[in-house]
Amino acid sequence: MFLPRLLPAHRLLAGGTLPLLLFPRRSRLALRPAVAMSTSSSSAAAPPAPARRAPLRGVVFDMDGTLTVPVIDFPAMYREVLGGEAAYAAARAAGGGAVDILHCIESWGPDEQRRAYEAIARFERDGLDRLQIMPGASELCGFLDARQIRRGLITRNVKGAVDLFHQRFGMMFVPALSREFRPYKPDPAPLLHICSTWKLPPNEVIMVGDSLKDDIVCGKRAGAFTCLLDETGRYGPHDSLPEDVKPDFMVSSLSEVLSVLEEHFDLDPVLSADSRI
Repeated sequence: MFLPRLLPAHRLLAGGTLPLLLFPRRSRLALRPAVAMSTSSSSAAAPPAPARRAPLRGVVFDMDGTLTVPVIDFPAMYREVLGGEAAYAAARAAGGGAVDILHCIESWGPDEQRRAYEAIARFERDGLDRLQIMPGASELCGFLDARQIRRGLITRNVKGAVDLFHQRFGMMFVPALSREFRPYKPDPAPLLHICSTWKLPPNEVIMVGDSLKDDIVCGKRAGAFTCLLDETGRYGPHDSLPEDVKPDFMVSSLSEVLSVLEEHFDLDPVLSADSRI
């Protein structure tokens, strides 16, 4: 017989409020068999062993808005690329309130594509001048390194932005896939590529990002755990989210990601010869 273990209560934040953490899907929590009956003269059975938590051996991050503070004015960029407020509004309506600008551009002619990519590159260069690391990122990466948990990166930004991020903040993510890798998120291909490179099954990896439509959908389609970083509460309650974009966890800071990993997973290091992060 298998007995489930009650998950630990969430710890209080410094301000006395509960962090926005959600329990992972029960189907992904392996259960450990109960301890065998005692052979002593006592008829009482030994207490059951606690359920084994799901193993986790790799964490994949989004970059803009997750590892770095958002600095790009995306609505302004979309208006310029699409040709004005009316076109932007139409694209938002067609996308259910969101705009996937890269996929919009792919259907355009060569001259229109060149103009669009030049505009995007200009906004991205301006953003690089103001690049800041997200609070809690260094501590979280240090925690993963200490546990020998792999960390990778998937972004729809360009490789130059990833290189600058690595150089400026002194932390490396391997692999680090930029938009030069096709297809982009939310296609699961980049996450599956990282899992293949790591020689890990997707269900031993978690995708962390601030976008439901890109990061969370990418992780869910790949079969990985997912964690949404929602600093401002813009997505609303977890229960209100459609199933196809509902993450396993929601947090309001990277510090809470660390708590999620500690409380809900067995953090198993990769011990093979090529396990260096």
